[in-house]
Amino acid sequence: MKQSTFMAWITRMPLLKRWALMHCFQEENVSEHCHQVAVIAHLLVVIKNKRFNGKLDPQKAATLALYHEVSETKLQDMNSNTKYHSPEFTLAFKKLEDLAEKECLATLPEDLREEMAPLIVQSQVDPEYKAIVKAADILQAYVKTANELRFSNDEFCHVKDNLDAKLAELIATMPEVKCFVDIFLKSCTSTLDKLSQTN
Repeated sequence: MKQSTFMAWITRMPLLKRWALMHCFQEENVSEHCHQVAVIAHLLVVIKNKRFNGKLDPQKAATLALYHEVSETKLQDMNSNTKYHSPEFTLAFKKLEDLAEKECLATLPEDLREEMAPLIVQSQVDPEYKAIVKAADILQAYVKTANELRFSNDEFCHVKDNLDAKLAELIATMPEVKCFVDIFLKSCTSTLDKLSQTN
């Protein structure tokens, strides 16, 4: 049986550093990022379903989040300011991401591709789930930024400014995001002692 390199690419995700152009007190890799985004996406859907009459599948949201950065196994993490520097650059980079996702998909045995394509190729992801994963992605970056600022890392001051605007927009349009923020966000920057006292 022909060997697939798909899992070999996935297992390289811990080697891919996020925020590579910035000084970080706590290093973060793409695998860690995807795990945290998956947890947040799962919670967002649970909140949406329980409190706002949503009908999405939390497990599907979590799975989509685990695969949402698969293109970075070939392209590495790209700084947002660079990625969105100009419409032309953004369009070109989105094409590269799409190509990388399709190349990753093509490493799978042919009979598995149809089921995996809507998880890996972002242009094929259901828009409602894509919005949840994007919101989770922003929330994860917000938590990371808040923790860097907690240690007086002013490299992340401008990141927080950008994320504040994005988060405000999400809160205004997605009630499950506001609910998540109200329930979970503040404690994400707590010390271990404070967490222990709270629980």
